[in-house]
Amino acid sequence: MTVPLSTKKVAVIGAGASGLVAARELMKEGHDVVVFDRGAQLGGNWVYLDEVESDPLGLDPTRKIIDSSLYASLRTNTPREAMGFRDFPFAPTVDRDSRRFPGHHEVRRYLEDFASEFGLNELISFRTEVRHVGLETDGKWMVKYASVGGDESTEVAQTYDAVVVCTGHFTEPQVADNIPGLDLWPGRQIHSHNYRIPEPYQDKVVVVIGLSSSATDISREIARSAKEVHVTTRSKAAGKLGKFGKHDIFHNLWLHPMIERAHEDGKVSFQDGSTVFADIILHCTGYKQHFPFLDTNGVVSVDDNRVGPLYKHILSFFVYELQSKWVAGVLSGRISLPSEEKMMEDVEAFYSKLDAKGVPKRYTHKIHDVKVT
Repeated sequence: MTVPLSTKKVAVIGAGASGLVAARELMKEGHDVVVFDRGAQLGGNWVYLDEVESDPLGLDPTRKIIDSSLYASLRTNTPREAMGFRDFPFAPTVDRDSRRFPGHHEVRRYLEDFASEFGLNELISFRTEVRHVGLETDGKWMVKYASVGGDESTEVAQTYDAVVVCTGHFTEPQVADNIPGLDLWPGRQIHSHNYRIPEPYQDKVVVVIGLSSSATDISREIARSAKEVHVTTRSKAAGKLGKFGKHDIFHNLWLHPMIERAHEDGKVSFQDGSTVFADIILHCTGYKQHFPFLDTNGVVSVDDNRVGPLYKHILSFFVYELQSKWVAGVLSGRISLPSEEKMMEDVEAFYSKLDAKGVPKRYTHKIHDVKVT
């Protein structure tokens, strides 16, 4: 006997890549879907904005939040063949950026094409901020939302059977705050979330904290006009001291171990004993998992960037798509989950393997990097 599938009323928060494909998969499964996004257009973090936040470190909770972390020159570090959804390839388009590693504008256009192709635009409520998502006693979810900039009187509350959080994790900066003397250091500090163009760094001495993809991109870009760029990192790469880069254009780009101390006279000391007088410290130190609207009565929490407990982590676009198919199928009843006890056993077993390998909690969700068997 065929079990009839269940139709759910589902709210999706975020109209970026993951939110769009989640909406599409939920629609395919027959669910009633609405998408909330506080931006004025779809694309999430792939929408480039010249505007930056009033607090360059992103620490002031009262600052105006800028969702985009893109810098003007950013190109994908993944080939387009690996970025598209399965039945909507990210193929080169005539009169557009046809490079295999295209710029960010081309990714946004691809997402716009995807939304148009599958009728997703009419599901999206733009310039709408979700202020609260709470679990009710009957297992439903209360979602409170309002127009961006609206007061309490404009807030709307509606109940949904399920909520899919697709807000990404590139808006709440994580800074290196455990460096002695940093609070008294007189120079300018900025997080890469608020980096856009290299011109403000011309003729400056810059210390870049981090060695991720963005740190590498940005340090090389600003080295073309900065006086000196000093990259500092905790990773094993810090053992390769000296000039950073093989070409003459990077004669002023250096790699150091981590900062030992910042001084009130503008000096920065590194753990190898070297020092430099710097104008700017640029934190390319990643982001915090941040869900200020979410209230689950402790069922889900964030501990050192580990969001949990989450069964199977529910970040190429392909992974978004498979996760969305699974979520949509579970909600309709087509896919059955194990018991709560079995799922918790799975989560705890995974955490134990991470602990045994010495993987910090903050790397729990780096499923593309961390191999645990």
